[in-house]
Amino acid sequence: MDWLGLHFLTSMPAHGGMMLHGTHNPVLIVLAYVVACAASFATLSIAERVGHVDRVNARLRWRALGSLCLAVGIWAMHFISMLSFQAPLDMHYDLAVTIASLAIALVSGMVAMEALGHPRLRVSQYLVASVCIGLGIIAMHYLGMSAMRSSATQYYEPWRFAGSIVVAIASSLTALVLAIRLRKGSGTRHQLLKYGASLVLGAGIVATHFMGMWALQLRVPDDMPMEMHATGNSLQLSLTIALIVLLIIAGSISAALADKKLQAKERDLARVNALLSQLDQARASLQQVAHYDALTNLINRRGFNQIFAERLTEQKQAHGKLAVMFLDVDHFKRINDSLGHDAGDELLKVIADRIRGATRANDVVARFGGDEFCILIELENVEEARHMAHRVMAKMKDPIALNGRRMVMSTSIGISLFPEDGETCDELLKHADLALYQSKGNGRNTLHFFNESLKTRASMELHLEEQLRHALTEGQGLQLYYQPIVDLRTGHVAKLEALVRWQHPTQGLLTPDRFITIAETNGLIADLDNWVLRRACQDLAQLCDNGFENLVIAVNCSALNLAREELVQEMDSALKEAGVAPQRLELEVTENALMGNISNTVLLLNEIRKLGVALSIDDFGTGYSSLAYLKRLPLDTVKIDRSFIIDIPKSPQDMEIVQAIIVMAHTLRLKVVTEGVETPAQLEFLSEYGCDFVQGYLFSRPVPLETLKPLVQQLNQRQPSQLWPSTHLLEAVEMTVGQPITEEGLRETEHPRPDRFRSRPQR
Repeated sequence: MDWLGLHFLTSMPAHGGMMLHGTHNPVLIVLAYVVACAASFATLSIAERVGHVDRVNARLRWRALGSLCLAVGIWAMHFISMLSFQAPLDMHYDLAVTIASLAIALVSGMVAMEALGHPRLRVSQYLVASVCIGLGIIAMHYLGMSAMRSSATQYYEPWRFAGSIVVAIASSLTALVLAIRLRKGSGTRHQLLKYGASLVLGAGIVATHFMGMWALQLRVPDDMPMEMHATGNSLQLSLTIALIVLLIIAGSISAALADKKLQAKERDLARVNALLSQLDQARASLQQVAHYDALTNLINRRGFNQIFAERLTEQKQAHGKLAVMFLDVDHFKRINDSLGHDAGDELLKVIADRIRGATRANDVVARFGGDEFCILIELENVEEARHMAHRVMAKMKDPIALNGRRMVMSTSIGISLFPEDGETCDELLKHADLALYQSKGNGRNTLHFFNESLKTRASMELHLEEQLRHALTEGQGLQLYYQPIVDLRTGHVAKLEALVRWQHPTQGLLTPDRFITIAETNGLIADLDNWVLRRACQDLAQLCDNGFENLVIAVNCSALNLAREELVQEMDSALKEAGVAPQRLELEVTENALMGNISNTVLLLNEIRKLGVALSIDDFGTGYSSLAYLKRLPLDTVKIDRSFIIDIPKSPQDMEIVQAIIVMAHTLRLKVVTEGVETPAQLEFLSEYGCDFVQGYLFSRPVPLETLKPLVQQLNQRQPSQLWPSTHLLEAVEMTVGQPITEEGLRETEHPRPDRFRSRPQR
């Protein structure tokens, strides 16, 4: 039976003849297997390159090279295997047919590389490609076998022929799967897998050939002479073909490996470039974070200091002038407390835009944190800085819409000048801050230039702070003075207010206005209040031993100390150490301090009341004066501020206010103390409208403990009708305090009272 020019042996030919079975040279078989394995390894390596190359032209070149390696490898394996065939016949090969078989191998290789060029294949694509490649290999094989010329006729056993086709297709499918699976990966294990796959694929290619050779049957006529021919030419030709093909394959493998290394270096270089780019971006981001404020996008303190140093160097060389402006938004904390921090942040953005709008393009605007801003400007004269500050203040006064409200903010500004006020950045910034401090201390919403007196005062305050810290640590220099509080019903001294003094080693006796703010600013106020509390309890115990068992001492508490949870424990400890009943102690707190955090304040005051300590609200009427808050607080006493008493009886309005406070306090079952009583007319008014207690210079100045005892005894000898001072009483008070007193001097109109400092409680 003939098919496609091939003779298939279904039975012995009728006209006779002899069937020959040839042998194979084992050396050439091994050589053919080596060539097949080399071609398989080259194909796997080039397929890997195809999968990693992005450029189209490069992919086409690698696919062409892969097709060539696969084609010549399979063809060389086939031809060397044919040369290894030995039979007692005179055989040679047709060159044209042999070249045609090589062309078919090239087509099969192109089909294989086309399939390997896809990143992923479906199952159907695997099957179609493997069938096409397998049939191409079979066609190349049997065409190459037909190139063998001899006196014998070639027949093929059908089942073995079909088996060779199956082996060819299975080998092609295996080659596709392995090539695609091994395109990705690196390292020794990956390389070993490629070697193993090459051996398997080489065996499959060789098996395809010898399956076809097993199907081959040669029939020679009976009268044909048989003789074996020398195999030297076949071996030499096989070695030559193998050498040429192996050189081609080796070159291709070397190119693939070199390209792999080059591509790895390119990837590493690209990765390095990407990392460098990311580092540049990160550096830029860090630069932004390090030198710019995230909220307002203004430069921050670090960025300002860098620019400031550069500008300062330039102006020194050019003999120019600079101005440094510190700006602080007045009462900004109220916005955060009332509307929340988000509203505060929005307000800061608006303020930053307005400051930028008031400055020039070359001016430097920075936010140092919170509500503090700084401006650096170059100027020709001082008036430029003043005009700039006024522009900023005017911009700030424009209404701002925030959370459905329209509000007007103001700012305090401090200015220092280069070179007048300093030669370095630190000096100029420090001096601008001192000027800002003066602006805030003088009522806010104003500007001040630095002057040397500010520096002197700052230096003095620093020195005072060091000495105050030493005085608290060593317990030396601090003293308590006491001012009597008279009960209008009995005319006797019912309470004493403890007021702190400092006997400074060089400046003499200092009143609280000289050191309270220093203590608050530098974190000493808690220690100072605790010292006053303990000393007052000790003095109260001493007074009890001297026969004053019913006296109550009122001790002031600062707003900062009122926020400390340790206050209750400290009061309990001070009372127990002195052995004083808690009912003999009264804690005075200012109205504004109570309203700072009303919820926490109520909890703390309730804890104090549980100890048995009485509570008094000081400076009433100067702050919120909210009845809604007042009725929530566990108070015993309301103390009317001196500012409402000083103009009585000349001010009917003050008289009405005081009368209203007394009625309100009594309605809430609170006692009323009026401080600052200095004239008999004031005393008569308060007595008429039912005030419970009075305190003031009409009765006594604050005096030390050793002077207090005879003074209290003298005051307690009077009846209520004798409260108005007589000549005898004035003489007694003069003897007590050691200096003459006149009725005009009782008011001290020429000198403010030293016991108050910016609405702070008396110390």
